[in-house]
Amino acid sequence: MTRVTLSLMLVLAAGAAMAQPRPSTPERSCAANRQSVAANGAIVLGTGGHTFDRFVRDRGFCQHGDFLEPAYVPSRDTAQCFVGYRCKVDSPWD
Repeated sequence: MTRVTLSLMLVLAAGAAMAQPRPSTPERSCAANRQSVAANGAIVLGTGGHTFDRFVRDRGFCQHGDFLEPAYVPSRDTAQCFVGYRCKVDSPWD
């Protein structure tokens, strides 16, 4: 196999991995969305249309110095479903 062929195969494989769809919270139940965050620790979920965010189970999935902000998303059965937290950089006390 030539280097060009091998390089092309690696680029195509990486593109396919990046193109995987993320779960969409409005299409799933609140319990399913909450379970996805709890099971993965940190996960990117679609929140409707072309919007998405990263949700975490606890502070262990944030950068040092970040604080946790409670996160609510729309779900199939609940308009404001608590799924976990978002990592935030700025201090909530400033």
